[in-house]
Amino acid sequence: MTFADLGRQPPSNALLTDLDQSETIYPLHAYVCGKCWLVQLPELVPPNEIFNERYAYFSSNSKGFLTQCEDYAKRMALMLSFSERSHVVEIASNDGYLLQYFKNMGIDVLGIEPSANVARVAADKGILTHIAFFGVKVAKRHKQADLIIANNVFAHVPDIHDFTEGLRILLRKDGVITIEFPWLLNLINDQQFDTIYHEHFSYFWLHAAVAILAAHDLKIIRVEKLPNLGGSLRLFVTHYSNKRERDDSVAEILREEIAFGYDKGLLYVDFARRLADRKSELLEFFVQARNARKTVGGYGAPAKATVLLNYCGIGSEFLPYVVDTTPFKQGKYIPGVGVPIFPENHLFANMPDYVLLFPWNLRTEIEGRIGDKVRMWGGKFVTAIPSLEIF
Repeated sequence: MTFADLGRQPPSNALLTDLDQSETIYPLHAYVCGKCWLVQLPELVPPNEIFNERYAYFSSNSKGFLTQCEDYAKRMALMLSFSERSHVVEIASNDGYLLQYFKNMGIDVLGIEPSANVARVAADKGILTHIAFFGVKVAKRHKQADLIIANNVFAHVPDIHDFTEGLRILLRKDGVITIEFPWLLNLINDQQFDTIYHEHFSYFWLHAAVAILAAHDLKIIRVEKLPNLGGSLRLFVTHYSNKRERDDSVAEILREEIAFGYDKGLLYVDFARRLADRKSELLEFFVQARNARKTVGGYGAPAKATVLLNYCGIGSEFLPYVVDTTPFKQGKYIPGVGVPIFPENHLFANMPDYVLLFPWNLRTEIEGRIGDKVRMWGGKFVTAIPSLEIF
């Protein structure tokens, strides 16, 4: 059954270096299984075409996110009574954004990261990083861990069972895994269709995660709700043989999913139908702004921007530029639509009437940092998800 058909699009982080560059496009069409209700994309884009030297996402760019990471590291070190003999492994460790805080506590760390360019940044911080796609073969090459961190990677793997079995092999007998992923309930409830892109193969309910982990003798003992990425779940996972008991949080969220109707086909049909409403809202905004001779600048060039602009068919004729604080992205173009990416100062120099925020999940952080400047010239912010809002 169709969940979201967003047309044919290039890989969302495959930024262009020039406008004459050839692009490969693929269907961006998510489906839902009518038995387990897992939402997935077909494996059309080879993983090494996404996670390579051109990978444009660096986790350290959000200062607010780094504060959360430091708090997490301190909490886990205390919860698991870590010592200098403890060992922490992060899967998809990116630029060392999280492991640096464990390392600063004197804890032995290892990162496993497929994108060589961001892995080198982690290595420059002194964080040992294995450049590889994680699975059973990689797990067998490393010593077992007291804590395995799998933040926002569970959704990125095409072979979820090979990945999960790798987690089981790598985890010590009494160790803990924490897994984070955007919660499908929030994606549907807030129409977060711009978080559907080729590097995200799966979109999870807790029900689906329970079944996948159980197939590999792993159990969920606790679940926490997080505000990250529009609303995520953090699972605490152990071996079935571990004596740690499951707390009430697991049953509570399972009940919440049942009440939401996760296993009702109409929920998915309705989501697919409402996509056109978001598209028409944003197109109408741009047409009205153009007719009123108002200027629009974009803020942020995350994968969300690629998906939203390509789905809505918005190019540089409506949006002449976006700005981004990541040096790696500056001077490039958003794939598919060719909108140029400039440093943040370009926004302040042009003083547009409207600033369209693509990383809506960082809305509070961005508004707090540049809001006063935007207000000084009479500008307003705009978000398109979950519905068009001008503020």
